[in-house]
Amino acid sequence: MPNILLVEDDSALSELIASYLQRNDFHVTVIARGDQVLDECRRQRPDLVILDLMLPGLDGLQVCRLLRQESQCLPILMLTARDDSHDQVLGLEMGADDYVSKPCEPRVLLARVRTLLRRSSINEPHFESDVIQVGGLLLNLAERTVNWRGEAVELSSGEYNLLVVLARNAGEVLSRDRILQQLRGIEFNGTDRSVDVAISKLRRRFDDNAGEARKIKTVWGKGYLFSRVEWEY
Repeated sequence: MPNILLVEDDSALSELIASYLQRNDFHVTVIARGDQVLDECRRQRPDLVILDLMLPGLDGLQVCRLLRQESQCLPILMLTARDDSHDQVLGLEMGADDYVSKPCEPRVLLARVRTLLRRSSINEPHFESDVIQVGGLLLNLAERTVNWRGEAVELSSGEYNLLVVLARNAGEVLSRDRILQQLRGIEFNGTDRSVDVAISKLRRRFDDNAGEARKIKTVWGKGYLFSRVEWEY
């Protein structure tokens, strides 16, 4: 039974979310303060954290940053104000893997939780090679590790999953819609900036200048191209 840590100070909302997840075979621990999250994570090692933005003690963005300092792989699902793209982008920049707007639809939240847990699992399809190599870039899918020119690269789970999608489709232009379908099973709604934010973070990780990006190219009006040639040594 996957273990979920829910950090939410609205008792009515936390009770609703916890009850719904428990009915769908999740174990849920609820805490209401941001300054308790690190200790609780160290104690119980949850499989996923659902994190509200507005919390006493420490706010959700501070907590998210601290969690990422502890672990690059722990899935973090952030609860944000409805249609507040500023909060959504900030959350993703701090290391959150996904977000759900409040008031949240329980079925949507459940779908996002299941998707993040699938993505964080080390179990990859048996028919696929355990390794993806594009030039000097090496991805070990079984161990979820990344090496670039012989050096290990630490990525968040969201960055890693996006890199896998791009590397699997090297040499092919991928639209935002197709990327989101593969990452989260949803369609691009025209305003979701999570792909753009994650692409920018990946470019910084691999010194791919956004103004003249060559490894992960922007193809205007179509999407992104993971260039095989530019990842060569």
